[in-house]
Amino acid sequence: MDWLTTTEQAFRLLLTGDPDLWAIILVSVKVSLLAMLIASPVAIAIGYLLATASFRGRQLLIQLNQGLLASPTVVVGLALYFLLSRQGVFGSLHLLFTRQAMILGQIIIALPVLVVFTLSAVQAADPRLRETTLSLGATRLRTALTTLAEVRFGVMAAVFSAFGRVVSEIGCSLMVGGNIAGFTRNIPTAIALETSKGEFAQGIALGFMLLAIALTVNFSLAFLQGEG
Repeated sequence: MDWLTTTEQAFRLLLTGDPDLWAIILVSVKVSLLAMLIASPVAIAIGYLLATASFRGRQLLIQLNQGLLASPTVVVGLALYFLLSRQGVFGSLHLLFTRQAMILGQIIIALPVLVVFTLSAVQAADPRLRETTLSLGATRLRTALTTLAEVRFGVMAAVFSAFGRVVSEIGCSLMVGGNIAGFTRNIPTAIALETSKGEFAQGIALGFMLLAIALTVNFSLAFLQGEG
């Protein structure tokens, strides 16, 4: 195989705006962004509560989220597959092999990352911050927003890390999305498919795009932290 020629073909696909290639990229970005938009507010709130509240089962929830950080995405996909399949509990919703199922899977994958990073960021904050805010008469919601604003760089790290994890995962998307061309085929599943067929040019082009997204996410976080 001539890797130089294949790489040239890959860049040609990117630069000429190959419609099939960019449709795959668009599916990846849209699904992952929607998953993050839904997961982030809920997970950040849970992380804040775990860091500041005291209740029965708190330590168990913390350990559960920490354990889920390393959960294989294909296991998440398998669990969702059984729940969403025709004989599953939610089979009547007909979500299997749709983008909605992919979004749901990515939400589940992103949640523990967001919760644990937010929890760590809030716990690292100066405890006098909350005490002072409350003593000045602020509501609990205002106190929470003030604290999260103070640890915003840690929260941003949570969001960027979770996005990086979901946009590059393949197991769950393949299980519940079905890798349907033009509908649920995203970058990771397309790379796996194209390389298995020997279509290395498209696989390399998609690999470059996935790498570019990952680098953009990391550089954006570094830039925002530097500006802060």
